[in-house]
Amino acid sequence: MMKKILLLSIALLSITLCSQAQDSVQIRKFYDEALVNGQCYENLRYLCKKIGQRLSGSAGAAKSVDWSKKLMESYGFDKVYLQEVMVPHWLRGAKEQAYIIDGKKRIAVPLVALGMSVATPAAGITANIVEVRSIKELDALGESVIKGKIVFFNGPFDQRFIETGAGYGAAGIQRFAGPAAAAKYGAVGAIVRSISSALDDYPHTGGTVYVDGVKKIPAAAISTLAANKLSNMLRLRKLPLIKFYFKQNCQTLPDAKSYNVIGEITGSENPNKFITVGGHLDSWDLAEGAHDDGTGVMQSAEVLRIFKATGYRPKNSVRAVFFMNEENGHKGGIKYAELAAANKEEHIAAIETDEGGFTPRGFSFQGVSADFLKDINKKWKGLLEPYEADRLVAGGGGTDIGPLKETIPSIVLIGFRPDSQRYFDIHHSTNDVFENVNKRELELGAAAITALVYLIDQHGLNF
Repeated sequence: MMKKILLLSIALLSITLCSQAQDSVQIRKFYDEALVNGQCYENLRYLCKKIGQRLSGSAGAAKSVDWSKKLMESYGFDKVYLQEVMVPHWLRGAKEQAYIIDGKKRIAVPLVALGMSVATPAAGITANIVEVRSIKELDALGESVIKGKIVFFNGPFDQRFIETGAGYGAAGIQRFAGPAAAAKYGAVGAIVRSISSALDDYPHTGGTVYVDGVKKIPAAAISTLAANKLSNMLRLRKLPLIKFYFKQNCQTLPDAKSYNVIGEITGSENPNKFITVGGHLDSWDLAEGAHDDGTGVMQSAEVLRIFKATGYRPKNSVRAVFFMNEENGHKGGIKYAELAAANKEEHIAAIETDEGGFTPRGFSFQGVSADFLKDINKKWKGLLEPYEADRLVAGGGGTDIGPLKETIPSIVLIGFRPDSQRYFDIHHSTNDVFENVNKRELELGAAAITALVYLIDQHGLNF
């Protein structure tokens, strides 16, 4: 009996080692294809330089949809189609103006309207300033201090976080919810310190959310250097002497028709089981949306292209999804999840790449157990370690794939995690351009995602 058990154990070990050896060879092929014949960098160049900004509802967004569909068709994916979705249509309008008023002096400062903000009156707004570093501090001051003022949210990006996304999340609440909170106390406007790890004069936009029943007030972001200057002036001078002026011309039009763009390789064994990999096609309007999220959508299409180029036919259907409207509404992700549920699709996993095209570090798995992480590291870490993409950790999946969990509870949501140190220097600013993307880093990321999709396709996620 013991001999039989020993022989069985040896046989199982041999099968495991053989499988890992096959996986290692296949993953090496993916990396070779990505690094020698990769196309995501040149595709990104076209998206950024020939199309440019792609804010939902804009002409650029529409052009990017048409081009993306043709790109996927040119690769010969089994299915390429559009998924209709209605999206917000917000316009920035003429360039914003802003300055600090110090007695008779006017000191110009870099400022951009926050996405979905209302405009100022035609002549702009001039008012005294109340500086706060959190919504909690705002609440403590109340209407008696806030009414009639411009609230200046100056909570800094916490530099102590090694993973900079945590710093962004902690500071981000003042941009998402600060203007609406200030309006509740009678503020006439809100300006927010840019959510950035850098000290420079490039303001970062991003969405803000208003609250029903509370008057909408104009909201804008100022650069981190301008925020420091304004804060120092408020500290050194008597408050009534310092005022702030800003003017912005944004407007919200009726929702517009747009599309998610989807390419698919149909599974050879399980055509009705799906692995999704995606990013968002839309971008803010200040630049080209290179890292946010041109890199993500181009990497997603590259996964399928690499499969075809290396002759790998997945067992399960694999989709590359270019989601529309992540930046100011998340309508594309919501629509994709709704239709997946309505069509009774079985989804194994979804991977989102929306943290820039920097050097890959690994992947985060949302809502999984400690045993799951232990097992997946035991089985797959060694395969990804030669490529330095082996950090398999607990964490978020992503905004666009998040709604899938609500309609398909069994799905595993996964976030691609590249090095984060430079992302928030660029994010949502005029610096988010093609020139700030490194070709090799982008290709390494595409190969890492391809490797993970392959492992999921071959072995599943039943840890």
